[in-house]
Amino acid sequence: MAEIEIKAENMVYSKPRLITDEVMHYCPGCSHGTVHKLVAEVIDEMGLEGSTIAVSPVGCSVFAYRYIDVDWIEAAHGRACAVATAAKRLNPKNLVLTYQGDGDLSAIGTAETIHAAARGENIVTIFINNAIYGMTGGQMSPTTLLGMKTATTPCGRDARLNGFPYKIADMMAHLDGATYVTRQSVHTPANVRKCKKAIRKAFENSLAGNGYSLIEVVATCNSGWKLSPVAANKWMEENLIPEYPLGDIKCAELPKQ
Repeated sequence: MAEIEIKAENMVYSKPRLITDEVMHYCPGCSHGTVHKLVAEVIDEMGLEGSTIAVSPVGCSVFAYRYIDVDWIEAAHGRACAVATAAKRLNPKNLVLTYQGDGDLSAIGTAETIHAAARGENIVTIFINNAIYGMTGGQMSPTTLLGMKTATTPCGRDARLNGFPYKIADMMAHLDGATYVTRQSVHTPANVRKCKKAIRKAFENSLAGNGYSLIEVVATCNSGWKLSPVAANKWMEENLIPEYPLGDIKCAELPKQ
């Protein structure tokens, strides 16, 4: 069989340059891989490969350092924004971002995240919200919906026992130091494009010294939800997105001191 020569001018898609050759461990249908791709593409397109410092803590998101070829720091559970604050203050010209899940950011990391935003730290947080602890067995997270069944809420989340879900992006938008807060998803091609645009905007906001940026990505965890990838997307559209509506929540200038 004759070999087919692929010319550069005919190529319409290729693996992002900064995505490594490591085989991704994420479950089929997981949103993490798509978000990794977008982060890698934006860093490459902005020419920030050599000036990016990324921080990943514990959970599924911790393995981002395997797949995106930039400088990474691994933080203790929940402490990513504290570590990123130090990295940014020591390297003010660099892009500094954290990549975190809901079990990490909205549980043990709530204090570090809120205070980094309140201080207006010039860092970016990419927050993957799939409303469950994906890595450790599918337990309830702070963003788990009321009535949602998990390993630790087998009869569904009960507000009287477990409290109400955190709406992290809405909470952060009230802080003066948080100047760009948005909620996106990657479950359709149109949403993928919107999410990529939001990531670039957050990076630009940070590099301009305009305070803290948060991108919450409403995501799937089909293995934790015990659903197929297709069914997980449908469940997310019908249940998760109404609770966590998509779109920009805050675009502002850092208040003058």
